[in-house]
Parts: sequence; C-alpha cells; structure tokens
Amino acid sequence: MNVEEAIKYIKDNNVKFIRFQFVDILGFPKNVAYPVKTGAKGEEELREILETGVWFDGSSITGFVGIEESDMLLKPDLSTLSVLPWRPEEKSVARVICSVYKDEKTPFEGDPRSRLISILNELKEEKKGEFFVGPEPEFFLLKRDPHNPHKWIPADDGGYFDVEPLDDAPDIRRDIVLALENLGFHVEASHHEVAPGQHEVDFKFDNALKTADSVVTFKMTIKNIAKKHGLKATFMPKPFYGMNGNGMHCHQSVWFNGEPSFYDENGPYNGLSEICLSYIAGILEHAKALVAITNPLVNSYKRLVPGYEAPVNIAWANKNRSAIIRVPAPRGKATRIEFRAPDPSCNPYLAFACMLAAGLDGIKRKLTPPEPVEKNIFKMSEEEKRQLGIESVPANLKEALDMLECDDVLQKALGKHIYENWMEIKRKEWDEFRTAVTDWEVKKYLIY
Repeated sequence: MNVEEAIKYIKDNNVKFIRFQFVDILGFPKNVAYPVKTGAKGEEELREILETGVWFDGSSITGFVGIEESDMLLKPDLSTLSVLPWRPEEKSVARVICSVYKDEKTPFEGDPRSRLISILNELKEEKKGEFFVGPEPEFFLLKRDPHNPHKWIPADDGGYFDVEPLDDAPDIRRDIVLALENLGFHVEASHHEVAPGQHEVDFKFDNALKTADSVVTFKMTIKNIAKKHGLKATFMPKPFYGMNGNGMHCHQSVWFNGEPSFYDENGPYNGLSEICLSYIAGILEHAKALVAITNPLVNSYKRLVPGYEAPVNIAWANKNRSAIIRVPAPRGKATRIEFRAPDPSCNPYLAFACMLAAGLDGIKRKLTPPEPVEKNIFKMSEEEKRQLGIESVPANLKEALDMLECDDVLQKALGKHIYENWMEIKRKEWDEFRTAVTDWEVKKYLIY
C-alpha cells in the first residue's frame, strides 16, 4: 500500500483516528493516536505524516533511551494499515504498525521490530534467504469467581476439542475469528485446548516480520473481544497450578533463492536436508540460552517443568511431541521444524530473531544433531535420559539469563542495546520474585 492508497483506504472507511503502533523491548504494544483532519489542508497534513511518520518521547518507554535523547520517530509500515474491528464503525479507528527511528534515516537499535528487520535483511542480502514462521499461541478465557470478585477463574469446563455445553466459548471464538479475518488474517482453525478455559486459534504461517506483527495484533484482538464479552483473556504461561500452561509452538523454515531448503528427497528421516539437520542442531545447541528470550517471565518456568506435556527435553524427533523440537510429517515445500518451548508472553520480534540466529549458526558451522528420540521422553527416568544425553532447559529465569550471558550468537542477534537493557530488566524481575514473600510461604511457614 502506497501513500495515495492509504489515504483512499482512510477515506473509504471513515477513519477519524490512526494509531501509530510500536512495541517496547518486552513486546507490549504502545501507540500515538493521530486525529485525521478534513479538507484540503487536512489531506495534505495526512499525506505528510504518512510519508514521514510521527515524533514521540522515547524516554518514556521501558528500555529505550534517556531523557537527554528523547525525540524519536515512528515510521509507519503502510502495509499494516487496518481498521480495528472492535472499535465503533462511525468515525472508525485504524492502526498502522511502525518501526522506531532515531531520526529520519537511522533505525533505533533498541527497537525490536527494527532488530528483526535488520537480521532478515542480512539473510536476504548475504544468502538470498527468507525466514518463515507459523506460531500457535494458546490463551485462557477467564471470568470473575462468583464467590470472590477479586479472583479470575476459567470461563468454562471444556477440554481438548470439546463442544457445547462443556465448551462455553464457541461464540467468542467466532467473534475472534471474524475480527482477525477483518484484520487480514488467514485463520486456519480454532478449538478448545486441554485445560478448562483454554483455547487456540491458528493462523497461516508467513514471513517472520509479518508473522511477528500478526502475533502482536492477535493478542490485542483477543483481549479486546474477550473484554466485550465481559471476560479476560490471558497469555500468561502458567496461570493455574495443576493445569496445562499456554505455549506458542513455532513452526519454522528457511528458504534460499526462493526454494525450500529443509527438504531433500534423498535425505535421511524421510527427506530432511543437511541444512535442516544443521538448523535443528543450532537450535538444540543454543536452547538453554534461547529460552531466556522465548520464555521471558519468572512464570514461564512454572510451565517448563516435567509433566503437563511440557517441552523441557533438549532433543529432537520426527513425530514424538515429548522432544523440544519436532519435525511434522509433511515434506516438500511444507517441510519445517516445530520448536515447542516458546510461550506467548515473549516479544515475537526478538524471539524470531534469536531462533533464526541459533538455527543459522548451526548451518554456518555445519553442526550435526544427535539421533532423533522417538520414545516418550516424559516416561523416561533421569538415568535413561542421561544415557541418551538428553538435557533439560533451565529450571528458572535466572538460570536462563546466566546461559544467555554466555551466548555470543544470541547477544549479537539482540544487539548491544537490547541485550544490555533486557538483562537489566530481567535481572531486576528475578530479584523482585526472589525476595517476595508469597501466600504459599505464609501458609506453610507462619506456624514457625
């Protein structure tokens, strides 16, 4: 979409406000709203702002810049211009996703979107490559506990693939799907997940930048549709003890020269290429540090525990879902790997950038993965896992950050600014958790 097409879209849809949207280092969406003016002067102003962007105070954003260098520019990607379907149709509201710049020409090194763009451009320029990702973000729909209005509980009692009356949310998922389609999503399926109140809506894979944009929009859409139904949507990795957590399995593949690189009809394991195997080896090698980005919360490691089908085992397999990497059955252009560790609390721009960097490091160094593990690792003893060389991801956020501190490849992928600010923010988060006194502790130890 060029500027003239964007102006026509704005007029045709009676857009009164345009939200210039971006994300902070943690992945939270932020925006500056611009009111569209009428008349010739209004159109001239609109054209200028769509061409040049909107200035804002970057010193107010977590992990961006200090007050002495606060002026920053939001440059819109007009291909992302879309009316928000949950806002009123009359004098509607549109959003356009932006990259953050230090000035008219210089991308800001602390902008997660710009960081992903930079890595994807390197892949394209150096190897004529393209990175595709298909995520599967899970979420809970919650209602207020009728016995305690300050507490949220699952909104239904359904289970995996259930229908009414156990699944009490088909109408909400319908509204979610329709809203996503209005925003340009290609929705493939929606269904109830394993735990009560847990759901999944799958959308088609795309290039990594468009997919990262989509993840941010996806989460925002679901939260707003849930709110309209009087519910709360959460992508928290482990909101309830004793229930499955929210994951975001990431299917991914790399293409070179417009052709899939993960398939070789003469390759082992039903046609996996050497490039695919090296990519798998790269992800496995960096997995312990990678989860510091793909699983970024203290709470993430309440999900990454043995049991509950948690993807904690650093191994790969063809069909076996108990390994951290699985290779789905389709071959040819559909050949891909599925990295099962990530959860939907991650910043998708940083998560995709780091997964790609890890996989490309495996390709560059021609790493070879161990043999695939096709037995159920969840049922193995610790001794059996040791004999097979199967290690686990870090047990908590601190351990993951310690591993990231030793991983030059992922640090380079993040860039100096994001890496240093990420570590500062996350070390502080861990310290707050470490020193907090929980209800569990009070209940357990007050008798002493």
